[in-house]
Amino acid sequence: MSDVVEKLRARLGEAVRADEDVLDAHRRDTWMLGELEDLQGADGPRPLAVVEPADTAGVAEALRVCRTARVPVVTYGGGSGVVGGVRTGGGEVVLSTRRLDGLAALDPNDGVARFGAGTNGMVAERTVQEHGFTIGHWPQSIELATVGGLVATRSAGQFSTGYGNVEDLVLDLEAVLPDGSVLHTRPTPRASAGPDLRQLFLGSEGTLGVITQVAFSLRPLPEATRGQCFHFPDLGSGLDAMRRFVQAGWTPPVVRLYDTKESGRQFADWCPQDRCLLLLIHEGPGAAVELQLREVAALCEAGKGAPVDAAAADHWLENRNHVPTFRELLEKGIVVDTIEVAATWSRIPALYESVVASLEEVEGILVASAHSSHSYRSGTNLYFTFAARPEPARMADTYRECWRRTMEATLAAGGGIAHHHGIGRVRRDWLAAEIGEGGVALLRSVKRALDPDDLLNPGVLLPDAD
Repeated sequence: MSDVVEKLRARLGEAVRADEDVLDAHRRDTWMLGELEDLQGADGPRPLAVVEPADTAGVAEALRVCRTARVPVVTYGGGSGVVGGVRTGGGEVVLSTRRLDGLAALDPNDGVARFGAGTNGMVAERTVQEHGFTIGHWPQSIELATVGGLVATRSAGQFSTGYGNVEDLVLDLEAVLPDGSVLHTRPTPRASAGPDLRQLFLGSEGTLGVITQVAFSLRPLPEATRGQCFHFPDLGSGLDAMRRFVQAGWTPPVVRLYDTKESGRQFADWCPQDRCLLLLIHEGPGAAVELQLREVAALCEAGKGAPVDAAAADHWLENRNHVPTFRELLEKGIVVDTIEVAATWSRIPALYESVVASLEEVEGILVASAHSSHSYRSGTNLYFTFAARPEPARMADTYRECWRRTMEATLAAGGGIAHHHGIGRVRRDWLAAEIGEGGVALLRSVKRALDPDDLLNPGVLLPDAD
């Protein structure tokens, strides 16, 4: 056994695990390519050990031991990432945040709840609901992900158009830096004290430190929740209606527009054939919800939208997180993934057309479709789905080809390559095209300053150096 494991055990005792089943469970996240490799018998190597500190001091101690020994550290939250952000090569220590869980403090007057970074997302939401609040962050992975992981990947929830994304909800955080020192950001609603240090860790994907606590700014539970739906003759008219009501100041928490393929696949009982379904959920004070329902409906109907039974929204609420696993589809010979991108309103229609057209050229393609699920005053996102059934020997190549085509078409259309899943390994070769060589150089400089030996989650986020 490695000397570093013995040193960790001497400092942290039973928090250090080396059981084969524990090591195996922490090899990777749920990236589709990792699932495929396991299915084909190419299971990745296990880490040296899994460390499960019970507090911030234990995290700091583990990082100091590993830094002295020059052993890489991969932080593991819920393992729900889908872009290869967690992937061991056999020589790392995995630092699990599992025991950094639970509510540390809740202030109903300030509307703030502080959690250990390893707290499950759904547990955190249910905890604040018991006190009459909501975090308002509902990613599809909420029952699997940890709050620290949601921050580290710069997550977006399904109710983001009204409530904001995770960066809009974090009041302050605590993180342990690679040298074992601890950073506490100040719990103020806003500051003009230099760059916002929280932003170093929002989207850092475990490369700059280990998030150990997160404080969220809360909202009261909504007094009313109402859904309404409309169908449009094409995606463009639906997008234009969305733009008009969002720019007018109406921001329903859920704004989802499906192309004709996804509308037919998911909402055939409500949406006429070859139409695009727009699904809306309104929440908040009862009077505000009633007003928003009327005003948004008027703008949708003025923009070629026709009402659809609101039961379609109820159906989505009940089934939104029930999807087949990657393994189930792979066993049928199908490679599949979702790719979320974003662009300004003027660019998004052409981006949609070019990505779908490019994906449809892939040999064996079965599905190339998209919906919009997160909107802003100046633009929206698209959430592409692809599925293909290639020859068994070409499954990985086909998967990579679909990603390459989507990234290249998105960049050519002026879009951004990642809306909320992060970069991980699957997107890092396009990071320079996204933020420029100067942006990559800046990130490398920050990484070198904090982690000069590149020990925290190496191989993630930043492209390989020349």
